[in-house]
Amino acid sequence: QGVVVYSMADVPLGFGVAAKSTQDCWKVDPMAIVVFHQADVGEYVRSEDTLT
Repeated sequence: QGVVVYSMADVPLGFGVAAKSTQDCWKVDPMAIVVFHQADVGEYVRSEDTLT
């Protein structure tokens, strides 16, 4: 499942793939991995020099 990660102010920060089901996310500890990173807002800025 694709996941969009938002800040507390509803600003989209990035997206990834769910590592756990929705039900599992309610039960995990705060430091658990629930989304595998694919891209984020700063990705373009960090690699701007290498893009053609």
